[in-house]
Formats: sequence, structure tokens, C-alpha cells
Amino acid sequence: MNIVIAGAGQVGTHLAKMLVNDNHNITVIDDDSERIDKIRNELDLMAVCGSSHSFRDLKNAMQSHVDLFVAVTTAEERNVLACSMASYLGAQKTIARINNSEYMESGYREKLRNMGIDELVYPEELASQDIVSSLKLTAARQRVEFADGNLVMLAVKIRSNAPIVNLTFEQIAYKTKGIFAVAIKRAKETIIPGGKDYIRHGDVVYFVTKPEDQAQVLSLAGKEHFEVKSVLFLGGSRIAQKTIEKIEGQYRIKVIDSDRKRCEFLADRFSDILVINGDGRDIELLKEENLESFDAFVATTGSSEANILSCHLAKSHQVKRTIAQVEYFEFSTIAEDMNIGTLINKKQIAASFIYKYTLNANISKIRFIPGSDAEVIEFNVREHARITQGALKELNFPSNAKVGGIIRGTHSFVASGNTVFLPGDRVVVFTMPDCIKKLEKFF
Repeated sequence: MNIVIAGAGQVGTHLAKMLVNDNHNITVIDDDSERIDKIRNELDLMAVCGSSHSFRDLKNAMQSHVDLFVAVTTAEERNVLACSMASYLGAQKTIARINNSEYMESGYREKLRNMGIDELVYPEELASQDIVSSLKLTAARQRVEFADGNLVMLAVKIRSNAPIVNLTFEQIAYKTKGIFAVAIKRAKETIIPGGKDYIRHGDVVYFVTKPEDQAQVLSLAGKEHFEVKSVLFLGGSRIAQKTIEKIEGQYRIKVIDSDRKRCEFLADRFSDILVINGDGRDIELLKEENLESFDAFVATTGSSEANILSCHLAKSHQVKRTIAQVEYFEFSTIAEDMNIGTLINKKQIAASFIYKYTLNANISKIRFIPGSDAEVIEFNVREHARITQGALKELNFPSNAKVGGIIRGTHSFVASGNTVFLPGDRVVVFTMPDCIKKLEKFF
């Protein structure tokens, strides 16, 4: 595909890296010459220094047929305008990054399509969905729902007392039904395991299962589920607001924010939460606000460092569930080493959301897994797809990918070598990046 990306920030750069690896023809346009020089030196692509809302500069970037135009600058009005202009200039499909929920309303969506904006990506909304999902299961590092929650992927760190320590994946398969382990994160390495691979104490293992079997997964890892009843938010950011919209009334909620006007806004907007104006980096303030009495701590300030350190502090005060928003990809490894529970990177989430539009397959969801090299994808099986041509064990499925589970109508189940896929199935696959193009051929 010929793809033009407007914006060489974190989202644009991460997306460009993903697409260059898939051998697409990529052009990036940005009016910051330093960013353009940096991405030109790092990646094999065309980089244009210019304005994405200038017809002349856009024409320069769109020198040939453009299959996909993506605008991911931090200014939503520039993104919307750039997509409209790119559509006028002949781009086949456009995607605009936004940060205003009004654009998502059905009446406005149709008007935007008439202006040439085909799809919208709202990173704060996507991030809030992940936070809500993570609050549902405290003992899992990550929890991703598929097919409206009919299947879930859980990332769980294995304790020394876990009954599956030092067992092979083959042995685990004999002991469990309805649960499938698809990957291991061991130190800095992500492994797609074979039947003879062992599980070790300290591994983070990725399981796919049905919601009703989540407790069994935690038991296998040596953990117990603890129901969250109270949440302390550090920072009243847009991500925090979108999350509170979804959970207000379900939990006891307190928000600490240093911006007085934002605190007043939050107090007016949400009637069932307590808002404190103060510096959440102040340890004494957190103690005064009874940090240790909360079941979950969610840090969504604009500072990755503050979010990571405050979550580390919350852990030391026996808060069972900690969730940190990180802005920069480099912080993910640091946070993992500090044993922060769940990491939310809205830029990675947004890039993964956009990436699915570049694949030659019918995809409902794609998620990059923070702290790993892998992604989890929900494919929709098409008529006459290669995946339907026999049992899974007969299909020469890529070794660096694992089918975790299948949703068929209203039923969901985990996969085995004898599984036969049908058109209309929704299939959850855990994969390394180098396998994604191979997977396209199966679905």
C-alpha cells in the first residue's frame, strides 16, 4: 500500500515503524524539521518537511496514488482538515486522530464522512476502555476483552507457589480445560511456546479463556482475585474522565489533581466522586487521603515519571491494583522492572487501532502488548479462507503465532490442534510482528 502519515510524533513514528516492516511505501509529513530528520535517518521511508494543511505540501507528499492517509498530529482540527484535503486530492481512505468525543456522535460522524474523513481514532477513549477492563480483574497484569467480552486474554505473573511452576505447556493442557496459554514473557524475551517448554517462577504468561474461567487462571498462577470497590485517580486527565464516565456509581472514586480549574470542572461534571485539589506527587498528601485504603490506584497525569513512581509508591502501601499511563515507549521496560501492575500507552493503542486498516484481512481488534514484542489480533474468518481448509494442526500455521480462542455465534471456546474453523468465526491470535503478513493469508 501507498500510505501517507501526517505527524511524526510518537503515534506517527510508531505506526511508521510497524508499516515499514510490512514493506509498505510510507511517506511522513511534518512541519518540524528535527522530527523529519530523525525519522528519515531511522526508517526506510520518504520524509517531507511541510504542513499537512497546505495543499502544496500535501501534493508534494502525495506524489502517487494514496491508498491510506492518516493524520495523527496532536491537534485534532489539523487532523480533520488534513484528511478532508487529502480526500479531495484523491486519497482512497482517511483516518483522523481526535481528542474530542463530540466527533464520535452519530450525527457528526456522517457529516465528517461527507467531508472525506472515513475513520476516527480517539486514543483517550481506547485507553479508558483498557483501564476499565483492567479494573475488573486485579490479579492480572493485563486483561483484554474480545467479541464483546466472550473471550478474554489475561497476562499473569507466575508466583513461586503456583501449581504450574516447572510444568510443560503440554502437561498444563492435560490438566486444564477451557484455558489456553499462548505466550510467555521471560525477562526481556517474548516466547511463543511449544508443548515441551516449561513455565518458570516469575514468568508472565498470557492465557486466553472464557470469562467464567478467569478464577481458574489466577489459581494456576498462584493468585487470587480481589474485587475492586474503590479507585484513587492521580490526575483528572481526559483519559481519567473517559474512564470515570464508564465506572461512576460502580466504585468509590477519588481524584487528586493539581489544577484547581480542572478540579472544579470534575466536581461539577461527576456528582458521585470526591475531588481533591493538590499535588499527587506529595507523599504526605497521598497518605492524608488514605492511599492504603484504596483497592486500585490509576495514575494518568501528563508525566510518565510521576505516574510510574506514584504507582510504585501505591504498591508499597499495599494497594492491590496499580495502573500507570506512560507517554513514551521507553518507559514501558522501566515500569515492568519496577513491577507496576498495568501499563497504558494511548499512543501504542492508537497506532495498533490504525494498523488494522492496512492488513488484507477482516480484523475486529488488534492490541500491541506493552512490555513485549507481540500483538494480539481478533480476526473474522471469511468465506473460503485458508484457515477453513482443514484442522488447525494440518494447516502449517506459523510457528511464531498461536490461536488462542474462537467465538462462534454466541459460544466461545479455546483452540486445539483438532479445531476446524468456519466462515463467520472470530479468532483470537497471539503473534509476533514478523508473522502478521503470514497470518493475512490464512484469514
